Amino acid sequence: MQEICSKAIEIIVEEANIQQVYTPVTICGDIHGQLHDMITLFETGGECPGTQYLFLGDFVDRGYYSLESLLLLLTLKIRYPDRITLIRGNHELRQITTVYGFYDECLRKYGSVNVWRFCCEVFDYISLGAIVGGPGGVFCVHGGLSPDIDTVDEIRKLDRKQEVPHEGPMCDLLWLDPEDVSAWAVSPRGAGFLFGQNEVSRFSYANNILLIARAHQLVMEGYKEMFQGLLVTVWLAPNYCYRCGNVASILTINDDLLRDYKVFKHLNQEVSQAPTNKPVVDYFI
Repeated sequence: MQEICSKAIEIIVEEANIQQVYTPVTICGDIHGQLHDMITLFETGGECPGTQYLFLGDFVDRGYYSLESLLLLLTLKIRYPDRITLIRGNHELRQITTVYGFYDECLRKYGSVNVWRFCCEVFDYISLGAIVGGPGGVFCVHGGLSPDIDTVDEIRKLDRKQEVPHEGPMCDLLWLDPEDVSAWAVSPRGAGFLFGQNEVSRFSYANNILLIARAHQLVMEGYKEMFQGLLVTVWLAPNYCYRCGNVASILTINDDLLRDYKVFKHLNQEVSQAPTNKPVVDYFI
């Protein structure tokens, strides 16, 4: 595992804060350790490298196979570095993973915390966002916008190679949510703010962006467009936490920047049931 993490860091450290991604590409939201559903994703969207993928973060926590899910993504990144792009989510943080399952999973499966430490080192180097299709294209981020960020170029100047601070623009990009508000508002998550159509319109106009694609929030229908199609939330983990009953979706952006959503359901319970010694996780952030 240490060798895989080290090799992944060698590749990811050379990538920019905002990765340039060419079309066509399939965009995927939170998977949260639901390995069998990730396999269904590749069956639905096509195997890599035939299909290019962009994952919007939250690879770990909550699901029963976070370690295996992350390992699959890292090995794909090592094997096909130009065909898979990873973006950091708010669960690729040391503090969050010690509370919400990944730390305990690594300790249970390996008997030490070294594997968790190796993975957290990888997290520190993962990009903060991506631009799909160049000018006039799609801005991709895990959470949302920031009141401290007006342009994509400002994100490019951030020092991402660190544990995410508790506040500020880097934190906002991973934590913030869209809502029907007229101005920046306090988030009920306890971290950051809510942003509305006015903020999305200003950011999109200033940066020549057609669409903001993000994840971070459970969407029962798999995806949800907001603000007259300027923003979409995509969600990858079906039957979230093995009990929510939601479907999953993936978003493909083609060469003409047109959107194609594919929706799929959770595998049957016999295939993806929990390990017998794994307690059920009962939180939703």
